[in-house]
Amino acid sequence: MKVTGYAYPWDVLDAPGFTARAADLEADEVAVALSYHSARAATPWSERGTSVVARHAAFYRPVREEAWRDKELRPSTPDWLERPDSGGDAVRLLNEAGIPAAAWIVLTHNSQLGIANPGVAVRNCFGEVYPWALCPAQPAVREYSATLTAEAVDGLELSSVILEACGPLGVVHQHQHEKTDGVWAPAVARLLSVCCCTACADGWTERGHDADTIREQLRGEVRRLIAAGDLTLTEDKLLPSVRRGILETRQAATDALRHAVLERLPSGTRIVLHGALDPWVTGALPGLTPAAPEEVDAVVLQNWAPGQSSVDAVAAARAKLPEKVAVGSYITAVAGSPVPDIEAYVTELGKAGAAELHLYHLGLAGPARWPDLLAAGAAAHSL
Repeated sequence: MKVTGYAYPWDVLDAPGFTARAADLEADEVAVALSYHSARAATPWSERGTSVVARHAAFYRPVREEAWRDKELRPSTPDWLERPDSGGDAVRLLNEAGIPAAAWIVLTHNSQLGIANPGVAVRNCFGEVYPWALCPAQPAVREYSATLTAEAVDGLELSSVILEACGPLGVVHQHQHEKTDGVWAPAVARLLSVCCCTACADGWTERGHDADTIREQLRGEVRRLIAAGDLTLTEDKLLPSVRRGILETRQAATDALRHAVLERLPSGTRIVLHGALDPWVTGALPGLTPAAPEEVDAVVLQNWAPGQSSVDAVAAARAKLPEKVAVGSYITAVAGSPVPDIEAYVTELGKAGAAELHLYHLGLAGPARWPDLLAAGAAAHSL
């Protein structure tokens, strides 16, 4: 299995011994975040402090005026870092150390832009805006994502380009002091994740549906499911034709976003897409569209929860995706509870069909969790 480790620019540049640890891990590549959402990131290897507070989504390459001057949306720079090109500097440092570097690019997850531009953010059937979620149906979002990607990779030697949030985000989100956990049944969360912005409504109309009617049906079904009080409900009673029209509209927008992004990458770039087999999934790893697998080199599934369901998901992906598309397993060594036997888990994922192991996270995992990463990497390389 190929091993890809994830890191932030400050991990590579400021944490003593980062390249030596990555080499010891025998990482086949290190994915550096070049565009990332807001976060408070622990820095257990740092000698200067315990965390980096990234107050808002930021672009870790130079924001060139000539590239962004005529764009409706443009990224912000990270004033919490001193280097003007911390992402590029991290990539170059890895290359100099003989460690291949990948570009890790987060696209539609940007609360700062969503707050400043609510018209391009996801809007649910009650008219509530999700500022963290930029809607792929909006042309300005697609142009922003395409320009962001082109500028991220400009002038860098990269082994891969890894696309996160290349599609819609929804209601489930780790927001400020999150107080929605455990409130919505899966069926409710799915319906509240349907974007009802003007661009998505136009897509429904093009498919023969009345947008106001769909919004009302969504609101009515959400109310019915909430009143039922069953947090295990997974099915709704929307008409199949309505459900199909909503999904087709979402997938068309997701395809348009991905196409705009891929058109701005150099020919021959290795494309890795974070995704999910369930087409209704929203978030950092959104549901794959029928066209997506044919346009990328690898699809990465989130397998953070160890167990048979994750192994089965990998097997299902290997059976469904074209043979030329590698299946990647995204696992974490920084969850609240360690994976009981991470070597055995990685081995099972590999036997199920995973050809790539994506390790989260080479900066967040401190001395206490680093042995887990080493064990996972050793298991992957032994397959």
